[in-house]
Amino acid sequence: MRRLRILLWHIHGSWTTAFVHGRHEYLVPVTPARDADGRGRAATYSWPTSVREVACDRLRDEQVDVVVLQRPEEVDLAERWLGRRPGRDLPAVYVEHNAPKGGVPDTVHPVARRGDIPLVHVTNFNRLFWENGRAPTVVVEHGVVDPGYRFTGEWPRAGVVVNEPLRRWRTTGTDLLPALTRAAPLDVYGMRVTDLPRRLGVDPALMWVHEDLPQARMHAELARRRVYVHPIRWTSLGLSLIEAMHLGLPVVALATTEAVEALPPEAGVATTRVDRLVDAIKSFVSDPIWARQAGKAARAAALERYSLPRFQRDWDCVLQEVCR
Repeated sequence: MRRLRILLWHIHGSWTTAFVHGRHEYLVPVTPARDADGRGRAATYSWPTSVREVACDRLRDEQVDVVVLQRPEEVDLAERWLGRRPGRDLPAVYVEHNAPKGGVPDTVHPVARRGDIPLVHVTNFNRLFWENGRAPTVVVEHGVVDPGYRFTGEWPRAGVVVNEPLRRWRTTGTDLLPALTRAAPLDVYGMRVTDLPRRLGVDPALMWVHEDLPQARMHAELARRRVYVHPIRWTSLGLSLIEAMHLGLPVVALATTEAVEALPPEAGVATTRVDRLVDAIKSFVSDPIWARQAGKAARAAALERYSLPRFQRDWDCVLQEVCR
């Protein structure tokens, strides 16, 4: 397959990190304000030199082979900035990162009524629950850049990774966190987590927060914790869960959305009962040998299913088909 010039927006840092480690050239728009329509290169992730920032008003001067859309408004943005309509004048795919909101399971996808833009879901759960309409659909499951086996488990604490937990609240299981501190102290990593203990009324000694760490540092710190906890109620599949598995942490997760497919029984515990979440966290924290064994099983499962080479091969097949 020839090397492509791919236009995509920097929307989801972890997913984009895996995507841009392919063999193509990646153009990311940048606006003067570096807002959601043009964040440019990531500051907290390691991206290769094949990722190039392009000012939005200079995109018409670029030769773009295919555009990867991730939000409904990007169809119009691409047409305005490139002078070509995705799906009509320019090959395009739409990546759906999120589980549907609203009237689930009858939520109609934004590209469901058009047949000229293939819809790529990141999980089979997403494809099942969205109403995809006429859009050709395919699933390309996540892949991550392998951080290596890093688990030490030296801290008898549980790690949680979540962005904007106060705004997203029940979606991210934020309301469950006080109950989980009965099992073990929590370390919460992510964006806008600083005020979390105060807002939840939790003793700061039972909840340490780590505001928006660079990915490499977060991985190093997370690997020192005894267990990874995934309390998310409604998401397609948090990449932080897959990254924790790669690091070699055992996982305790809500058995919702795609998590039940990602986590084999030997790698941790998935349940819809909060009391069983608490018991599982206690068990892993009190038994470092079991935690290490389950973490090794988690890493083996993640390497088999969510490796970066498999992810890149699948994406090359999609891009080759859409650019044919």
